[in-house]
Amino acid sequence: MTRIVTLTAAGAIDATYRVDAVRPGTFARAESYTREVSGKGVNVSAALAAGGADTAAVVVLGADDVRFARCGLTAPLLRIVEVPGATRVNTSIIDAAGATTKVNAPTPPLSVDAWDATLSALRVELSTRGGTWLVISGSLPELAGTGMLVDLGPVRTLARELGARIAVDTSGAALDALLAAPVGIDLLTPNVDELTAAVGRSLETLGDVVVAAREIVARGVTTVLASMGADGLLAVSADRAVFARADAPYIANTAGAGDAALAGFLLGLTRAPAASAAGADPLTVAAASAAEWGAHAVAHASTVVSGPPLGIRALVDTAPDLARVLIPEGEAAAVAPLVKEIV
Repeated sequence: MTRIVTLTAAGAIDATYRVDAVRPGTFARAESYTREVSGKGVNVSAALAAGGADTAAVVVLGADDVRFARCGLTAPLLRIVEVPGATRVNTSIIDAAGATTKVNAPTPPLSVDAWDATLSALRVELSTRGGTWLVISGSLPELAGTGMLVDLGPVRTLARELGARIAVDTSGAALDALLAAPVGIDLLTPNVDELTAAVGRSLETLGDVVVAAREIVARGVTTVLASMGADGLLAVSADRAVFARADAPYIANTAGAGDAALAGFLLGLTRAPAASAAGADPLTVAAASAAEWGAHAVAHASTVVSGPPLGIRALVDTAPDLARVLIPEGEAAAVAPLVKEIV
């Protein structure tokens, strides 16, 4: 069985409102409202559990919301690190056309004691699962009083010590710091905008994305899973580039689709031995699984998926047309997206 631990150093409560339309500066009454424990690592663990993996989500939550968290669908997966006060709330507003507007609360700082407790919880979960993956997911908080983000160095050292492979899905300053010294990262999941910033030039074609991803691979990352929104995704290693895309049956909520895609990729990798024995390429299997899980998540009303992607099949190309131009941002909204959000 696949064993995967996720780390969400900035947990969240996802609040989702459904309205007829969003008009700036006007009043709107929601048709429905849901509230659930989230944060990118929690979303990844939920999808992994739905796919049959043995997973635990180490997540930092405010003490005011722990009772609520222990009553939710993800409760069996959560390894909660409590901090004083309330958990930040990330808000999604979905209109009748399926468009999602998101407002994420700022990430509160963590005390030194809270970060130490997080590392301790992580050690316990990794120690009980041999041959596991560690997924570091979401935005990182500042260490209180320092003005600097919490240091992932001890997390990476712990993973190496316990034999865990490392996947990272973050952005902003945390991603910049990681890219400065990415040796030992097994999987990195940037989107096109983040790749653009990393290489310092625009990416307009599939070939541009492959070249940029290989520059990251050359720095020491084993595989880059590049999310291209409506264009699908590319799984890129030093010598392979696999394109995959899957259509959602409909668009209910784009939040969390990138998290499900990451989970799908890891689930696909667990089928690698069987795939190899049957003559299939493991990277191809993993890329297809990522696209299918991402499309599956788009059709879910909630951020957290509750089951596997039945009936969704990815289009996969092991020799994609590198000259293909990416869909312009303004046109992408009309196509079922594979959205990556940092929450």
